[in-house]
Amino acid sequence: MARKIVVTSGKGGVGKTTIAAGVSAQLAKRGERVLLCDADFGLNNVDVVTGIEQFVIYDVVDVIEGRCRAKQALVRHPVFANLYILTSSHSAPERYVSPQALRLVIDSLAPQFDYVFIDCPAGVDDGFHRAAACADEAMVVTTPHVSAIRDADKVITLLKSYALKDVSLVVNKVRGDLLIGGESLYPQEISQILKTPLLGILPEEYGIYGGEFADAHSSVKTLANNLLTGKRKLYDPTKKYVGIVGGIRRLLKRSL
Repeated sequence: MARKIVVTSGKGGVGKTTIAAGVSAQLAKRGERVLLCDADFGLNNVDVVTGIEQFVIYDVVDVIEGRCRAKQALVRHPVFANLYILTSSHSAPERYVSPQALRLVIDSLAPQFDYVFIDCPAGVDDGFHRAAACADEAMVVTTPHVSAIRDADKVITLLKSYALKDVSLVVNKVRGDLLIGGESLYPQEISQILKTPLLGILPEEYGIYGGEFADAHSSVKTLANNLLTGKRKLYDPTKKYVGIVGGIRRLLKRSL
C-alpha cells in the first residue's frame, strides 16, 4: 500500500505545489511508482507545474460523478514513466467534492503506487480538511517569514486531530546569507518552535527548479532521498556564503 502524504501549508506562496511536484518526479526517477493528486480545487495548477495540461482528458470530479474510471483520469508523465497525475476540476464547483468522495478515489488507486502525494490548498478551510482526511502522513511547508511560521503552526495543530503516522517540516526559500548575518531564523530553530521534525531545507535561489520542474536542485533531491530512506540529511544553504568568496557573494546578494 502506498504512503499517502498530504503536502500542506498555512500560507500561500511558500512553494508547496512546486515542492510536491519536484519530489514526486525525483522519487519516480528512482523507480518508485508515484501518484500526484491535485486536491486544490481553487488554484488547481499541478498540471501546469508538471507540464501535462495538454494531456488532461478527465479529472477527479469526472471519476466521482461516474463519467470515467479512476485509472482513466490518470495522466502518465511523458518524461517520467513512473509518475502519474490526477488533476482536480477546473469547472465543477468545489462543493461537489466531499472528503469521503476524494478519499474513495485515492484509496482505490493507492494499491498501485508506492507514494501518493496530495497537494493541499493553503490555509485551514474546507479544502485543507478534505485533503488531510485522505492522508496517512503530512509534509508541512513554510518559509522563514514570521507570518508563514505562524500559519504553519495552525496547520500543525489541526493535523494532530487526524492521528497521522508522521508530520514533518520543510523550510523553503531559506537565504544562507541572512542566516550567516544573524538576520533570519535557522530552519532548525523553526523546527523547534513548531515542535515538528525537519525533513528538508530548500534555499531561495533563482532557477532552483530549472526550466523543467524535474531539473531539481540538489536540495530537492536530498528531500526526496530522505523520504525514500528515512534519513534526515539536510541541505546546507550557508555553504556557498562562507569564506572570502562567500563574503563576496553575500555583498552581491545584498546589492540585488
